[in-house]
Amino acid sequence: MNEPARQDEFNVEALRQKVTAIAPDAAPAAGGHKPVELNPFARQIAEQFRDTSRSPAMLAGQIRLAEFLLILGVGLVAALPAGIAQAADLLAPLLVSACAAAVAVLLLQLADAYQIPSLQAPNRMWRRVMTAWTIGFAVQMAGSVAIDRPMSSVAMLALWYLVGTLLLLALRQALAFGIRHWSRNGIMERRAVIVGGGQPAKDLVRALEQQEDNDIRICGLFDDRGSERSPDVVAGYPKLGTFDELVEFARLARIDMLIIALPATAEERILQLVRKLWVLPVDIRLAAHASRLRFRPRTYSHVGSVPMLDLFDKPIRDWDSVAKRIFDIAFAVAALLVAWPVMLAAAVAVKATSKGPVFFMQKRHGFNNEVINVLKFRSMYTELADPTARKAVTKNDPRVTPVGRFLRKSSLDELPQLFNVLRGELSLVGPRPHAVHAQTGERKYVDVVESYFARHRVKPGVTGWAQINGLRGELDSDEKIRARTAYDLDYIENWSLLFDLKILFLTPIRLLNTENAY
Repeated sequence: MNEPARQDEFNVEALRQKVTAIAPDAAPAAGGHKPVELNPFARQIAEQFRDTSRSPAMLAGQIRLAEFLLILGVGLVAALPAGIAQAADLLAPLLVSACAAAVAVLLLQLADAYQIPSLQAPNRMWRRVMTAWTIGFAVQMAGSVAIDRPMSSVAMLALWYLVGTLLLLALRQALAFGIRHWSRNGIMERRAVIVGGGQPAKDLVRALEQQEDNDIRICGLFDDRGSERSPDVVAGYPKLGTFDELVEFARLARIDMLIIALPATAEERILQLVRKLWVLPVDIRLAAHASRLRFRPRTYSHVGSVPMLDLFDKPIRDWDSVAKRIFDIAFAVAALLVAWPVMLAAAVAVKATSKGPVFFMQKRHGFNNEVINVLKFRSMYTELADPTARKAVTKNDPRVTPVGRFLRKSSLDELPQLFNVLRGELSLVGPRPHAVHAQTGERKYVDVVESYFARHRVKPGVTGWAQINGLRGELDSDEKIRARTAYDLDYIENWSLLFDLKILFLTPIRLLNTENAY
């Protein structure tokens, strides 16, 4: 009886595999890559969504942390009158209070008390909050007895319990007010675009609007079909353009999700769509509310009760992005503390041996195809410098200074990019950013590899998986740019902090191979 479900689930995964299989070896789209200009109305809408919204997942995590610290703090304060004489005596009560706080937060998590609808309605959740707090309180009492530091009196226990109760309930009320305010002002929402039109899109919009406490903001619809099959306004939302225009729209606006309003059986059309859209750093979902196909429950995600099939997830999102940012800042600061004498010597050498500034700034593609200014030590004669990088540096290139040749071979010219990392424009590890006009021969990279811009779904890096696998230096052939793109996409799909750490520590070793660095 379960065989059809397994077959359906395989088809969903097979669709994802068909899309990603085009990555490094696919021929470019007919006519190559041509920028698409948004129509004025779509551009105006995109400008309204330029600001980053507050992620519900991030907010829920911050609330967990706040409640953990609150319960921990109340427990420690309650333990102080019980004979704490010196700082060392605080360790055991600290561990007990931390355990009590962790138990309470875990119970609230199991009770779905950190879901946005639950946070918006604290009066419906007070029993669950009280139950979790009471059990955490009991854990604190039992732990205090176990370490032979019981509370000093029944009155102190009652006061501790009452204060903790009032603080938790007050925090929940304040959060509910804040979330409602953020929702009304568009600060906390998931911004979605409907991909498709006509009746399927209308049915999807109506289904989403019927959800209580819906955090989805529909920004508009995009469809390639004409007005007869796809009217200009669907369920009150305007059609903003074609699928090609959607890619540009999603890069200008801070879009979180693309929802495809097509039947799951239209696999070929969905495949064509996703091949265009998967280069964007967004979640891509296939609406399944009207489908008669039934998949295994774990195949679905939901917006309220509206089922979605997950085709692609935004990489390195929410708390993963926080962990990566902390990793970047910590290691970048450490690297600057170690490398500042080398950087100072390089700056002096550049300034003393050729005219012009110490630093060279170049426009490169960053996250989501945004243009960023990347710092390097200047390695070329100022009058021969090529900020556009249309002509790649070659072996014994006469434009490169003697000092610059050493800096480039050793990759010391890249050290100023640590400041780009601290500014949040680069990550320590990621796909290397290429100059905006960089090309192989007479063709831009995207004309060689159709999925080239999928590299920009994450923040670019000072070093990367491709570089430690020998792909440094000049990209003078189609094979090299395809290979580099393949390694970059492999990094994105398999990212972890341990993977970053591995790449970071292998980088100095692999830099000893200077065969392609000039």
